[in-house]
Amino acid sequence: MGQSVFNSRTRSGLVSPKGNWILLVVSLVVLVGYVLWPSLRLFTEGFNLPLLLELFGSFSSGNSRALFNSVWISVWTVLGAGVLGTTMAFLFFRYDFPLKKILLSMAALPLALPPLVGVLAFLFLYGESGILPRSIQAVFALSDVPFSFQGMWAVWLVHVYSMYVFFYLFCSASLQNVDRSLIEAASDLGAHPSRVFRTIILPHLKPSIVSASLLVFMISMASFTAPLLFAGTENFLTLQIYNYKVNGNLEYSAAISVVLTLICLFFLALIEMNRRGDRVSTASKGSAPIPVAVRSGWARFVAMMAAIGIIVFLALPILTIVLISFVQEGSWTWQVLPQAYTWDNYLNLFSQPDVTAPIMNSLKMATLATVGNLLFGVAAAVFITKGKLPGRGVVRLLSILPFAIPGTVIAINLIVTFSTAHPLAGGAILVGSFWLLPMAYFIRHIPLIVRSTIASLESYDDRLTDASQDLGAGSFRTFWSIVLPSILPGVLAGTLLTFVTALGEFVSSIMLYVFDNRPISVEILSQLRLYDFGAAAAYSVLLMILIGTATVVVNHFGGTSRSSMVQ
Repeated sequence: MGQSVFNSRTRSGLVSPKGNWILLVVSLVVLVGYVLWPSLRLFTEGFNLPLLLELFGSFSSGNSRALFNSVWISVWTVLGAGVLGTTMAFLFFRYDFPLKKILLSMAALPLALPPLVGVLAFLFLYGESGILPRSIQAVFALSDVPFSFQGMWAVWLVHVYSMYVFFYLFCSASLQNVDRSLIEAASDLGAHPSRVFRTIILPHLKPSIVSASLLVFMISMASFTAPLLFAGTENFLTLQIYNYKVNGNLEYSAAISVVLTLICLFFLALIEMNRRGDRVSTASKGSAPIPVAVRSGWARFVAMMAAIGIIVFLALPILTIVLISFVQEGSWTWQVLPQAYTWDNYLNLFSQPDVTAPIMNSLKMATLATVGNLLFGVAAAVFITKGKLPGRGVVRLLSILPFAIPGTVIAINLIVTFSTAHPLAGGAILVGSFWLLPMAYFIRHIPLIVRSTIASLESYDDRLTDASQDLGAGSFRTFWSIVLPSILPGVLAGTLLTFVTALGEFVSSIMLYVFDNRPISVEILSQLRLYDFGAAAAYSVLLMILIGTATVVVNHFGGTSRSSMVQ
């Protein structure tokens, strides 16, 4: 970003008039060409009223059932995740109890699990041949396993485990602004703790709960991995899109994609309306209340047992994946626990070319997508926050649009658009090529860097730029020496989250990959289908390590969580 983009001599702001036009054109070309136009192409193909009536005209049809199941599981996911996440946030905020520090460090643990890895962990742990049901069967000498998670409730449990974090993070942030004096005044007047919660805490949490509910509902509607591995014969919209595509019926797939996209767009609009409404709320001026120590022996025992239960619930899936990663191929069939263990699963990741190939593919494609997201995301964020042209609102809207488009729909968008020669593909046909998958990664993760950089730029003091320019610094030096160090934590957070999310991306990958660029996530599923559980788990552990490392770095630099995309 040189002299043509940033103005170094006038006091008109960070971006010069010419730079405004450059950033506007670049932003619109990318967003319209790769986000909006493919979506419009899909609507052209799929928004066919007779076809939609054929697919959804009967309540007994598979597609109507898929729509009902998707909505049903999303409603229950909001309820389950909302109760768990909000309760944890409130208890951590209000009380001091045994094992609280351990729980605090583990509360956001599900964020370290890519969707496919989390589903595999529940499959190994709670499935029909899972460790826990088989253990209970062996201990009590039962003829059959006492339970196994499958079908709708298994999908629900996976969703609650992975999505309660949004309620927890949103409500925890909101509770930090609760005024201690209000709670103390209510207590002094004799209000019962339950009444304090209903009249003071809950109204304060309402905006965060609403935001998290809308977000979780939208994410649940777009869920693909849990239904794929747990739903059995039950239909979901995302599975219908995938199945029609695999069977070559792109017209039906596009039509269902339109329905799912409209639902997600509706909830994205509600999220944005709620976010803007929250801005007008007034913040309290008091300090946060001091947590109340749980001193009663019985209450401490109950609190400790509950804490242990939550710790086990959070840690068991990850520990299960780690255990299975050492399993020797073919040594775990009917037994409760694997009978033979080996380091070969990890050694093969870096010594066997066919095993290493998916890792290198994922690293290569995630790097390409992240570099593109970084360059475009910073440029778009600068224009949105510091530009002077009227198109900023359009760019901002289009930049968050990919978040509302499910991965399955993005894949169909790209197939429909790039199945023929296209100018934005250099006149080439991208379907069946290496490049379509990193393009999907780039499109899906546009909101991450754009939102994280916008958050940093909105708190940036423009007087620093003016002072630098008054002292004679050029535009590039001002940006490099003053602006970039100030916004670096936000940029770094978005970049790392983009990279690790692309590494574990599964939904778009399963629909767009070819053998030569198969990523880690697809290889995990392939190994699972070959019953090589150890190899599948070793890939999963590698992904968890990469994501966990990035999360630590993001937290160290004060970066935002994934939920910041919609805040």
